[in-house]
Amino acid sequence: MENPLYVSIFLFLCILIQSSAHGQSLRPESFGRRSPAAETNKISQETRTRFLLFRGETDKGCQIRLNLSDTLQQCGFNSSLPLVMIVHGWLVDGILEDWVWEMVAALKSQLAQPVNVGLAEWVTLAHNHYTTAVRNTRLVGQEIAALLQWLQESVQFSPSHVHLIGYSLGAHVSGFAGSYMSRKHKIGRITGLDAAGPLFEKASLSDRLSPDDANFVDAIHTFTWEHMGLSVGIKQPIAHYDFYPNGGSYQPGCHFLELYKHFAKHGLNAITQTVKCAHERSVHLFIDSLLHADMQSTAYLCRDMDSFSQGLCLSCKKGRCNTLGYHTRQEWQSKKSKSLFLVTRAQSPFKVYHYQFKIRFINQTENPVEPTFTVSFLGTRGERQKIPITLSKGITSNETYSFLITLDVDIGELIMIKFKWENSMVWSNVWNTVQTIIPWRRESLHSGLALKSIRVKVGETQQRMTFCSENMNDLVLHPAREKTFVRCEANSETLKRKIR
Repeated sequence: MENPLYVSIFLFLCILIQSSAHGQSLRPESFGRRSPAAETNKISQETRTRFLLFRGETDKGCQIRLNLSDTLQQCGFNSSLPLVMIVHGWLVDGILEDWVWEMVAALKSQLAQPVNVGLAEWVTLAHNHYTTAVRNTRLVGQEIAALLQWLQESVQFSPSHVHLIGYSLGAHVSGFAGSYMSRKHKIGRITGLDAAGPLFEKASLSDRLSPDDANFVDAIHTFTWEHMGLSVGIKQPIAHYDFYPNGGSYQPGCHFLELYKHFAKHGLNAITQTVKCAHERSVHLFIDSLLHADMQSTAYLCRDMDSFSQGLCLSCKKGRCNTLGYHTRQEWQSKKSKSLFLVTRAQSPFKVYHYQFKIRFINQTENPVEPTFTVSFLGTRGERQKIPITLSKGITSNETYSFLITLDVDIGELIMIKFKWENSMVWSNVWNTVQTIIPWRRESLHSGLALKSIRVKVGETQQRMTFCSENMNDLVLHPAREKTFVRCEANSETLKRKIR
């Protein structure tokens, strides 16, 4: 985001003004500790949370009432199918967002194996000032747990067949629901979609969504840009697998430079919509995984986004990569969270293809060189032209540089790379002037940047390739000129024939 200060101040003022107006404390301690699981037995059939079940993708929902078995039949609950329940978050205007109905439609229409699709609708408890809504998350979690325990007792429906999908505050609601279940009857899966940050960041495991709350917990973080100790989405890992698309701080297409577009569409609500863009992106990434089953996004275990941007983390060995969204592999070796990173597009379909490039330059000049390059690709299914590359530091000696390149289309197996030094006109003019004044030949081969080969690893296929200069007699890169690199392997001729 171009100016995270505006976002943080906006969110902070929203919370502070609403809290002050109602005399609420911002201290997390005011929310108390988690109650024992036995408290769920005290829940009557008149819950503050409305539980809706959807028969079709355009259905507006049929209400299931706790301890009234007839409502299960009336609403078409099938105890032989899994239950996927959506849990919304804080509501500023008291109206369910459009994404809820989009997710219902996707779940009902896009899965090979049908599921029961439900919604935990807690509008009356969520449409409050933020601190009160936070306090209410425990009650809503308790009521969800009571529903699941009743299903288990009345129709022998195992909680292990339940998948809770919680957005923002709804992510922590889902966590609280899991905590009210007994150890022997845990919820099968909880997905946290940009779980809320304010009053939850750095909280104890019992005061937020955590890996202990279900047999499998995954989380997608999309708006964790922190300022003044505040971020819209929680930054710390809270699941078995924590996904950080584009680093998790903000998302492409959600910059404040887009604010003027939001003003045209949303008027005075433009700032709110701009904030929601990155926060709600977690939801749309999840829906995208349902709508595009053949274009699943892969994320990779990495220390941070800086390391990932260098292309250092594209391994899938020993569970180091996983699929983002509904089809995430539910496997883990320990309770320790795994942080996975990926790049996405600004709109659906969000999938990109990740490539690690390792290039060894030999600087044959006396001074450091800080060039900008462009690279073009030719594959068996298509091509991509002039993708810019800027190295993080100048080229000073014989050194290998690693970086990440992403493509938004599948060009197939890579066959040819064209590498161009797109440096400033100053460099180009100096080079041309020297060539004119001193028209050397052999000497010119030993001045500039020498580049013999390029090593590539494809994240999605885990394939490794080496590309060599098409002209091995001239390995020097010149400003404003392009060099071609072809596969060094013996099967490169076979690859060329695939596109003829």
